[in-house]
Amino acid sequence: MSDAASPIVSKLWSYCHVLRDDGLSYQDYLEQLTFLLFLKMAQEKAELTGEEQTVPKGLRWADLVAAPMVGARLEEHYRHTLSELGKSKGMLGVIFGKAQNKIQDPAKLRRLIVDLIGNETWMSMSADVKGDAYEGLLERNAQDVKGGAGQYFTPRPVIQAMVECIQPQPEEVIYDPACGTGGFLLGAYDYLTGTVKDPDSPDGKSKPRFALNRRQKEHIRFDSLRGVELVDGVARLCAMNLYLHGIGPDDDSRDTPVKTDDALRNEPSAHAHVVLTNPPFGKKSSITVVNEAGETDKESITYNRPDFWTTTSNKQLNFVQHVKSLLRIHGRAAVVVPDNVLFEGGAGEVVRKRLMKECDLHTLLRLPTGIFYAQGVKANVLFFDRKPGADTPWTKNVWVYDLRTNKHYTLKTQRMTRADLDDFVACYRPGERQRRTPTWSEATPDGRWRAYSYEEIVTRDKCSLDLFWLRDESLEDSETLPDPHILAQEIADDLQAALEQIQDILGDLQVRAAKVGVGEH
Repeated sequence: MSDAASPIVSKLWSYCHVLRDDGLSYQDYLEQLTFLLFLKMAQEKAELTGEEQTVPKGLRWADLVAAPMVGARLEEHYRHTLSELGKSKGMLGVIFGKAQNKIQDPAKLRRLIVDLIGNETWMSMSADVKGDAYEGLLERNAQDVKGGAGQYFTPRPVIQAMVECIQPQPEEVIYDPACGTGGFLLGAYDYLTGTVKDPDSPDGKSKPRFALNRRQKEHIRFDSLRGVELVDGVARLCAMNLYLHGIGPDDDSRDTPVKTDDALRNEPSAHAHVVLTNPPFGKKSSITVVNEAGETDKESITYNRPDFWTTTSNKQLNFVQHVKSLLRIHGRAAVVVPDNVLFEGGAGEVVRKRLMKECDLHTLLRLPTGIFYAQGVKANVLFFDRKPGADTPWTKNVWVYDLRTNKHYTLKTQRMTRADLDDFVACYRPGERQRRTPTWSEATPDGRWRAYSYEEIVTRDKCSLDLFWLRDESLEDSETLPDPHILAQEIADDLQAALEQIQDILGDLQVRAAKVGVGEH
């Protein structure tokens, strides 16, 4: 977060504690900020440019701050504003879709409008400051373990490293089918519009990574970045995050960069050059079903997709198949997946074999534990390129980087930074993968980078990609045990993951028992 954004984040976040006493969650508060920020910025932009607002008359910021708007009248008008704007199309529809007022105390609502949002001139801030401030709020929201918002927030150092390896280009389409709050889309945007050190500058100054022309800049703003998010509330946070960074249209004359939908529902209608994504955590796809007696239960979802290699209710495996379908021929993907995708049998084995045959699955990054806000996560990144049809498998070697064994991170005392991924990016060799060399050998057994041939992998049980070779020091030498708080967190994460798996199994058993019971009648 930039120094200029930090005071804004602290100011806005401090008021959240006041509203927590009224029962608002962090995400509820962030949603209300989103609604009010958009209305205030629309007002400021109209005053600055003289153009007509996209927000209809009677529903604008000026109407909210009008002198008579206090008490019950303010609350009623605000509720009416959210309801009416939720019926809009374009960016308004994404941000205000199904919007509700969660602030029941009109005095606190008035203070939020007048004292906090109203006292700042948001359009005078650069996109970097506004965007950084909102990103800071999203990260604080992700730290709320009880709210579960962490599942929508991928660690930014991981995103930056993935983007640098994939190297999106100015005229490409970059897609995230599970975009959460927009971290990957913004990571790609920062890469396309960012700077690098100028090797020809004697002072070590920076220069733009790409010398973008006007057409390329417009493409990046309006057409390059595309995302889908299942949850309305999260989609609105993503849309606002992009909007504050200067991405997307101001009206409904163009498609919005974010859509609210189930990405797995249908085959892709368009294809992308690049897919960067971290699909939602959890193993099963399910829906809540209410029977005639008003009882609720969970039913697994199985997607009928003719483009999929196999049918499964495992949403992680379904997302891997979906990403492959999303890619253009020679398109590039980097996907965060949990460990079960690497070794699970049945549908998992089918997906891994077909992925290695029809794509070049060239890289696997084993991520360390303790870096995600959601509990119990052991994750990896799969890097693969889609290829045209061929008689022989496209995958020749899978290069594996083990950043997990003997690595210990926490979210508070030992946070992962982008520098922790420098060695991986250097070994990956973006743009020149043919020049890769291993750091592991029999002479250097502690090397974290090595290749496994296609032939080695397909002879493994279930075609497992759960590949590791380093000696785990914590299992062999008590003197090298990590700090107790790190061990405690790792144990808690493992227990949380085990509990989720048990709940999945119990849910399936309950569904089967209910179906048997119905059959007996």
